[in-house]
Amino acid sequence: MDNTDDDSRRFSWQTAQQRAAQGDSRQVADLAVELTDRIDAATRRTRDHQHQLAMLVRVLAITPGHDSLTQLLRLFVRQQGHGVDLSPRFVASLLAEHREAADLVGPLSERDPEGRLDELRICLFHELVLRGMDMDAFPKTSDWTRVMYGGHPLVWLPPRRSALETRLTFPSRSINGGARSGGSPLPAEGRVDPPTPRTAEQSGLVDSATLDLHQMIIAAPEAGGWGNSEAWVFRTDEEVEPDRVPALLPTLPMACVEGLGTTGRFEIARRPADAIWGILFATASMGGMGHHGAHGAFGRLWAWKSMAALSDAPADASAEEVEHHVRQTTWFHFESDAEWFCNEILADYGIAALSPDRRRIAVLAATDTD
Repeated sequence: MDNTDDDSRRFSWQTAQQRAAQGDSRQVADLAVELTDRIDAATRRTRDHQHQLAMLVRVLAITPGHDSLTQLLRLFVRQQGHGVDLSPRFVASLLAEHREAADLVGPLSERDPEGRLDELRICLFHELVLRGMDMDAFPKTSDWTRVMYGGHPLVWLPPRRSALETRLTFPSRSINGGARSGGSPLPAEGRVDPPTPRTAEQSGLVDSATLDLHQMIIAAPEAGGWGNSEAWVFRTDEEVEPDRVPALLPTLPMACVEGLGTTGRFEIARRPADAIWGILFATASMGGMGHHGAHGAFGRLWAWKSMAALSDAPADASAEEVEHHVRQTTWFHFESDAEWFCNEILADYGIAALSPDRRRIAVLAATDTD
């Protein structure tokens, strides 16, 4: 048998059964091996084509000028129904990084009736909001947040940048590559490290996080593809004063402090809410090592969702209600030498949130190493 697709098609299922029944199983197996090799080769070619396509899209997104943008949008319109993912979240992030908002509004303001630009448009809207653009200055952009008729998850986000969203970190990208920040080290200000040796007595509090709550708390590191993240929620019978939290955290039944002992490194700082939002946004939007992250628009969404769950905001709360709840919450940022953390390249952190009623402590721990 030669190596043509026509021969493969002529070798029908019925023929294969007959050959096997006649004791010629080797030829059937040889064909199976040949087809396996062809599938592997086709898969490699597809990966190569996908990489080349991604590079061409990147060139069009970054290259200045009206024509490059027009041709990029032509690709998005054409790809509908072709089964090709042009990564609208990523492209929206590139466009917002490299182009002026006024240059983007015209080509993207007119809604495509078939919805082929909807995902690119709504992601771009929030990328520009994050960069401080006043979208009200462009009259037609009011339609951008309604392109999915209210059903798109990004519609939940505020249409203007909140005062929480001030500590923003964006990657710096070119046609050939890019760079990003190196993590969120614990600051010197606000430090409230408990004295050592700490108490050896373990707290009797019990983790009460449901599966859904756990998943919402870790939404930001999950979206960023971090190596591991965990969450815990502890409810208390009486109010806990903020100054008690630093000493209490190492005694809680959490894997991220297990085995720390009374003298192991446990450093903690009280942080403003916008600093915590910045950590979670960078985590979700830029991703961990070897991961591109969720990019700006969805990174913004998952940072908000993690903060909402940490602060005990109601599940159906609006963004404005979540922000009010977040501002009443007391926030802590901690690091430790417990074995759960890997403490490499500033890619480990813990966040603790004392709820407004001071009867709930929620903790998120994240590491970028499996």
